Amino acid sequence: MNTLESVPPLVPEGRYAFFFDVDGTLAAIQSRPEEVFIPAAAKAALSRLAELSDGALALVSGRPTRELDALVAPLRFPLAGVHGAERRDAAGHTERLSLPDDVSASLTSLLSEAVAKMPDTQLETKGMAFALHYRRAPHYQQAILTLAETMTQRFPELALQPGKCVVELKPKGVSKGAAIADFMQQAPFAGRTPVFLGDDLTDEAGFEAVNALDGIAIKVGEGETKAGYRLADVEAVYHWLEQTLLKLDQDDKSLRSQGYESLSSRI
Repeated sequence: MNTLESVPPLVPEGRYAFFFDVDGTLAAIQSRPEEVFIPAAAKAALSRLAELSDGALALVSGRPTRELDALVAPLRFPLAGVHGAERRDAAGHTERLSLPDDVSASLTSLLSEAVAKMPDTQLETKGMAFALHYRRAPHYQQAILTLAETMTQRFPELALQPGKCVVELKPKGVSKGAAIADFMQQAPFAGRTPVFLGDDLTDEAGFEAVNALDGIAIKVGEGETKAGYRLADVEAVYHWLEQTLLKLDQDDKSLRSQGYESLSSRI
């Protein structure tokens, strides 16, 4: 395990595919999920990075794809939402897993009733997954975890996914690692070296997948991790993006001035 406080800008000596978590990575965590935003400068940096990597950039998040689109609007990227239960490829084709209607309805009812008895907790329904937030009521952590464990016992098609002040219920077999692995088998990601930035327990599966492909896994924030590198916080991610783009743009201009093809077709 590498516990570096920062990661140097990437040197464009190969072809990279970039994957980013959102909350806690590209956007500062807020007390409620709907308050999260990505600054305009960060969106501009993502747009330029996608251009330089021929579109091999995707967001990989626990959020539904509709929320991811809203956060980066007017940009449009390949996406893995709800930890990969929803995935839109570079061609715009979307695949979605779903729970049986009766299971989804039962979970919504049971979880809504339970959360209503725990003030300042929040149930977020995502169609095929459910998130139980307790950031504003940390004293309910154990109660929320117990509730989630009870639901997985009652509905064995579900898996439990702890996160930062949240516990999620999602379909079994779904993970950010599986989503990244799927992307890496398709254009424009295939044949490139994956780079993944994430901050939470949900991102560890992504780090594992990237490590297995000899990629670059970057943990944002504190805590044990399977990532090889670390950035301190969201502001450090923005600085990393800025420095990476500076280096890539410089090399792009240098190559074009020498009569070579644009770096955007080679990175």
